[in-house]
Amino acid sequence: MALFDYSPIIERPVITWPGGKKVAVYVGLNIEHFLFGRPSTSIWPGTADLVPDALNHGWRDYGARVGIWRVIDILDRRRIRASALVNSSVVDHYPQIIAAGRARDWAWLAHGRTNSVLHTGFSRDEERRELGEIVDTIAAGTGRRPRGWMGPGLTETAHTPELLAELGLDYVLDWTNDDQPYPLTVPGMISVPYTVELNDLLVFARGVTGPDYVRMVEDQYEQLCAEGGRVLALALHPFVIGQAFRAKYLDQALEFLAAQPDAWLTTSDDIAAHYLGGAG
Repeated sequence: MALFDYSPIIERPVITWPGGKKVAVYVGLNIEHFLFGRPSTSIWPGTADLVPDALNHGWRDYGARVGIWRVIDILDRRRIRASALVNSSVVDHYPQIIAAGRARDWAWLAHGRTNSVLHTGFSRDEERRELGEIVDTIAAGTGRRPRGWMGPGLTETAHTPELLAELGLDYVLDWTNDDQPYPLTVPGMISVPYTVELNDLLVFARGVTGPDYVRMVEDQYEQLCAEGGRVLALALHPFVIGQAFRAKYLDQALEFLAAQPDAWLTTSDDIAAHYLGGAG
């Protein structure tokens, strides 16, 4: 059975966001832990298989050491709560980040164990145990049981959504094929929009500049607002957008969004709850 059915957006009821807003906006803040000596997301593949790989590991590690604190300052300035996509390993390795998110009442989503290992190759029973450990670790560390999931590298197995439903989660971000939430064929599970297009990790790798990025956010919002009942997701990685020369452009993009009267600045949790509550 397919995970979802084809549903053209023009044939669905219009979604009305709280307060009559036209665009639900959330910041998907990737908070990830990478294993030392394990090839992972890299800025230059030439050294990715070396141990140690100082070039790429250092680039990734900048996010947890420096970049995220710059991003947090910007989110605070614009009064935006993050939807934190958190590896369960972060709970043990970066407790200061967890504490900062708890103080700000972030929404917490399960993002696998570590972004050095994709979520694949499990038997059903192995995955049930793995997901249970991931969710329980995040719940214990953050004080809030995750409701949403995004796999490392947006990876799932064929059983992930149903096993997440068993654990009480109700949405996934992995399927970036829509501008609205929609039901999966797994009872009680929905897909909430995420983005690989308006995603700093991929955008800046293509040579996009800071001013270009701001314009992309503005253009995305304006089109979605004209259509109405849509979701604008911003995918952020602190080791990318948290670089000093990019930070002000994130601030400008969020300043624009925060000033829009038809934007509902929210979290992916609240988007899912609104949709499941009958708004869709």
